[in-house]
Amino acid sequence: MVAFPNPDGFDVYGAQIEHGDQLGNLWEAARAAGVKPGTIRVWVTRRKIEPVLSGEGECLFHLPTVKAAAEAGARFTPPNPAANSRGPHAHRAAA
Repeated sequence: MVAFPNPDGFDVYGAQIEHGDQLGNLWEAARAAGVKPGTIRVWVTRRKIEPVLSGEGECLFHLPTVKAAAEAGARFTPPNPAANSRGPHAHRAAA
C-alpha cells in the first residue's frame, strides 16, 4: 500500500484535461517537493508515492500529493534544496 496515494477516482486523462497544472513529470515533481529527482525515484521505489502513467507511457505525478508527502516527511528544509548537499563548507584553518 502506498503511504500517499493519489486521490480516489483519479483518472490521468480527466486530470490532464481538467487539472493539467496538477500533473507533472519527474523534474516538476522534484521542484514542487523541493527535493532532487533521485529522491522522487526513491519515494516511488519505497512506495511513499505512486506515479500515474500517461497514454504515452510517461510517468506523471499528482503534484499536490507529492507536496503532501514532502511536507509530512520533512525534518529539515535547506534554504536552497537544489544546492548540492555536500556543497561549500567552511574550512578550518590549519593549526
